Order: sequence, then structure tokens, then C-alpha cells
Amino acid sequence: MEFINEFMPLIMFTAVFALLLLGYPVAFTIGGVSLFFGLWGFGPEFFNLIPLRVWGTMKNFALMAVPLFIYMGVMLEKSGLAEELLEAMALMFAKIRGGLAISVIFVGAIMGASTGIVGATVVTMGLLSVPTMLKNRYNKSLTTGTVAASGTLGQIIPPSIVLVLLGDIMNISIGDLFIAAVIPGFILVFLYMFYIFIIARIKPEWAPPIDQEFLDRFSRKELVIKITKALVPILFLMITVLGSIFAGVASPTEAASFGAMGATLLTILYKKFNFRILEEVMMATTKLTCMVFIILIGATTLGLVFRGLNGDELVRGLITSLPFGKFGILFVVMSIIFIAGFFLDFIEIIFIHVPVLAPIMVGMGVDPLWLAVLIAVNLQTSFLTPPFGFSLFYLKGVTPPEIETMDIYKGIIPFVIIQIIGLAIICLFPETVTWLPKVLY
Repeated sequence: MEFINEFMPLIMFTAVFALLLLGYPVAFTIGGVSLFFGLWGFGPEFFNLIPLRVWGTMKNFALMAVPLFIYMGVMLEKSGLAEELLEAMALMFAKIRGGLAISVIFVGAIMGASTGIVGATVVTMGLLSVPTMLKNRYNKSLTTGTVAASGTLGQIIPPSIVLVLLGDIMNISIGDLFIAAVIPGFILVFLYMFYIFIIARIKPEWAPPIDQEFLDRFSRKELVIKITKALVPILFLMITVLGSIFAGVASPTEAASFGAMGATLLTILYKKFNFRILEEVMMATTKLTCMVFIILIGATTLGLVFRGLNGDELVRGLITSLPFGKFGILFVVMSIIFIAGFFLDFIEIIFIHVPVLAPIMVGMGVDPLWLAVLIAVNLQTSFLTPPFGFSLFYLKGVTPPEIETMDIYKGIIPFVIIQIIGLAIICLFPETVTWLPKVLY
């Protein structure tokens, strides 16, 4: 019995992981297991602690940014902006072999910087890009891999829901985290584009140039007007949201409200706004926000029980006893998060693994800002790795019938490798994360 009590935190952690793999709902699994082990470990007095802990989490002002950023992303999805932007960027990169795929990465990065919601971006890009790329004789695997990877850029490019949640969990300024993630985000965008540029030369039949007949439809003047019309509104929104944070004019929560209003105005400008769309946006925002916060409440309870049972000390002892040194242990922690991404959603990893693993690394002298960005880049792979990569499911749901699941799986492999390379670059050169915050502050 003493052995069971000593390892009760690990038993609880294993139970949560096993039930999630069996398909039980995330929020109720985390909350239910926490209540069971809390009652077992502390008795009925445990129920006196929960309301204080939950209230302390729910009144956190920084988390107000979550529903606002979700609203902004869903509203932009309805505005038709992505369609205009993709066509304009395709024209801009038309002369380059593989230019259409490069334009998809470019638009994915801009949409990621505008919405921060991976599901919305992947679905929108899938609906718009996949038929166009197939029509231009692009390889199926390259098409699906490019669209899925570009849709996940919203994970790391601010404003990102992932960064907001990580900032709250790790007690880091969300504004600092947004600034620190800019260069890593650009590194991934560059690596994606570089891969497409190279593969288009190694296998030219995979990424042919856009038909001249399509280009002849536009004069130079019409092309400039089209690109300007597509880029200016979205750049204005990005500057409004991120610029206000970087300049210290607004907090992330206040900037998120600017973004929500800006997305609404853009939808009105593109003449797509009506009360039916507003209702759909509000319903989607409410559902996604409720999902995040219910999981957050369950995770908060899990953290309370885990620490109360001395689970953090147990895990710290197991990890610090490894004979690898600080960076070897960092590799182990990153590997755990990467492997968990094959089976769990990023929200589950943030709320279950990060509160346990991050304090251990910070206690060993690792810069928490650098660690948070490393985790964010690592979590990006969770959307692309089978069997439970959500981007793969989103994309499969909107692709034409000729796209098979295996085409999607083969397509994402190079981009997962690229993400690992990007993670290694950020790990080897911490200045990619720390330089910009130091310059701006």
C-alpha cells in the first residue's frame, strides 16, 4: 500500500493517458480522474480546495484573449479574405516553378498571423488551395502536405491560442511570448518555402508553373491592384493587433479586442457580413471557448492533485537522475512532448504535460521564454503526426475524392522533418527567441 501511495501521481497520470487513448472526452476524463484520486489521497476535505483553485484560474484577465482571438479567426474565415489573398499571391509567385505551393505557404503564414486557429486555417486553405493545385497538375502528396503544414503555422506565429495558454500555464508575459515567437515562425516559413523550391527543381513534374493562359487574364496594373487590395486589409489587421502589443500600447487581451473588431469590419468591407454569419461566428466562438475552459478547469484540478500528492517531486527526481546533463534532459522532455503529440491534442499536452515538465527545466536554469517557444514549435507537430493529427482529419474532410488518406500521410512526412529541423535550429541558437524581445525592450 505504501508503494501505491508513493507512485499514486504516476498511476493517476497513466490513467488519464489511457482513458484519453480509449476515446473518452478530454474534459471529463481529466476532471473525473482528478476528483477520484483527490478524494482517495486527501479525503472529503479535497472538495474545499477545488472552488478556490478554479476561481483563481477563471478570473485570470489574460485568458480573456482566448475567446476574442477565436472570434477574430472565425470571423476572418467568413470574410472571404483568404480566397482573395490566395489568388493574388498565386499571381505574384506565378513565374517561379512551385510558385503556387509557395503562395499557399505565404497565405497560410498570413492567415496564421491573423487567426491563430489551425482548424479554421486548414479547412479554408484546403477548400481553396487543393482543387487549384490539382488543376495545375501538382503532385497529390506535395499538395496535401503543403496545405496541412501551412495551416499549422498559426500555432507558432502570433497571435496564437497556443502561446496565450502557454504564457498562462508557465507564468510568462504573453506579450513577450508573442515577440519571441516571431523569428521562429519566420524560420519555419522559410524552411517550408526552401523545401518547395528545391523539390520543384528535383522533381519538376510535381510542381509545374501556372498556365500562361491564367496569367494573361490580368494586366500588370490589374495585378498590382489585386495584390494591394488583398494584402493591405490583412496587413492593417496584423499591425493593429501585433503592433499595439509590441509597442506596449495595448495588452494582448486589449489587442485581441482590436482584432475582433477589425475582423468584423473586414467582413463588412468584403460585403459578407449578415446576422446569420454573426450567429454562426458567435456559436463557434462559444463552443470553442467552452471547450478550452472546461479542459482548463479539469487540468487545474489535475495539477492541484498531482502536486498535492508530491507528483512534481517524484517526476523531478526521475528526470534529474538521468545521466544526460541539462541539455540531454531537455532532449528527453522535448521527446516526451513530441511522442505525446502522436496521440494527444495540443490543448491536452499543454494542460497535462507542460505543468509537470516545464517547472523541472526552469528549475535547472533553462530560460522559460526560450523553453515556451520550443514547446510551441514542438506542439505544432501534434497537428501533423498520425494517427491523431487533427490537421490531417480537417484536410481529409474537405479534399476531393481522388485524394486518399495515404496521400495526406505521405505528404506531411517532409514537413514534420522540417519542423524537427526548425526545432533543432531554435534549440542550438537560443538568440532566435531571445534577441527580438531584448531589442524591443
